[in-house]
Amino acid sequence: MAVDTLDDLREVYAPPADRASLKVLDRLDVHCRNFIALSPFYVIASARADGRADASPRGDPTGSLAHVLDEKTLLLPDRPGNRQVDTLMNLVERPYVGLVFFVPGLNETLRINGRAEISTNPELLEPLAIKGKPPLSVLKVTVEEAFLHCAKALIRSRLWEPDARVERSRFPTYGKVLADQIAGADAAEIDAGEEKSARTELY
Repeated sequence: MAVDTLDDLREVYAPPADRASLKVLDRLDVHCRNFIALSPFYVIASARADGRADASPRGDPTGSLAHVLDEKTLLLPDRPGNRQVDTLMNLVERPYVGLVFFVPGLNETLRINGRAEISTNPELLEPLAIKGKPPLSVLKVTVEEAFLHCAKALIRSRLWEPDARVERSRFPTYGKVLADQIAGADAAEIDAGEEKSARTELY
């Protein structure tokens, strides 16, 4: 049965506990800042003007992933990637993001929602440089909501458990996948190019 109204939805799910709404902050407190400082990875969600959504992973060494400018402002460097810039194109049309930060070993995650502005201001880019290379741009996020998300999803997934790791041989290489999906693509050539890129073009 399709659930297509809010009333239908509440027939399936009981109302949340009071603390679910009380925990939502409109700023980054000391615990949010500490979580961000410990995180090497987050997922950013955005949407086009027509409402179609997208989510993309972002990673950097711990301490370099994001910079808290103040309790309402978060700076997210955008490093070199595949130049498809799906997220950035979405933000030009609809400047709102949803972020989920992860810390290896912790089962809680940090969620942040807010308005994002794309900037190439050198004063913002230079402090975010790694190995002397500043990011191509920075997302200046004005925080509207920030809250710790409970541990259930990561407990269920056993994401950080050593025995839950998948052997690399169980899934084909990036090059093999693309060669199966793109006519004329060469798996070995793609994998060699990706390996070189990972060594020389991360920053």
